[in-house]
Amino acid sequence: MPGATILVVDDDPVIQQLLRVSFEMEGYEVITASDGVAGLERARAERPDLLILDVMMPRMNGIEVARALKSDPGTASIPILMLSAKAQAADVSAGGASGVDDYVTKPFDPEVLLGRAEGLIERSRR
Repeated sequence: MPGATILVVDDDPVIQQLLRVSFEMEGYEVITASDGVAGLERARAERPDLLILDVMMPRMNGIEVARALKSDPGTASIPILMLSAKAQAADVSAGGASGVDDYVTKPFDPEVLLGRAEGLIERSRR
């Protein structure tokens, strides 16, 4: 869905840059935040078409951000793709319980992530 806006919330600047370049090459607009609180504020202000969210971050973790966004009627419809190094079944389950729409573990294949992101954006626009 080129033209869509993706908010990347990750405290790792290398991951932020990798995702920015990957998605911008496909025609997406990418905005970023480096911690959970900033990500929550940015999501509420910008209303992106997709949120890519890390779990382990300063100030507020990704699970808390997802719960806050999904419990707010103004942001509940924003699809959330959790991107995390936390790969245990319990971690994936916690992501699902927080309301995330998909969960991808690090390390990840950028092409796979792009496909999953496109699918979430398409479904949310139906």
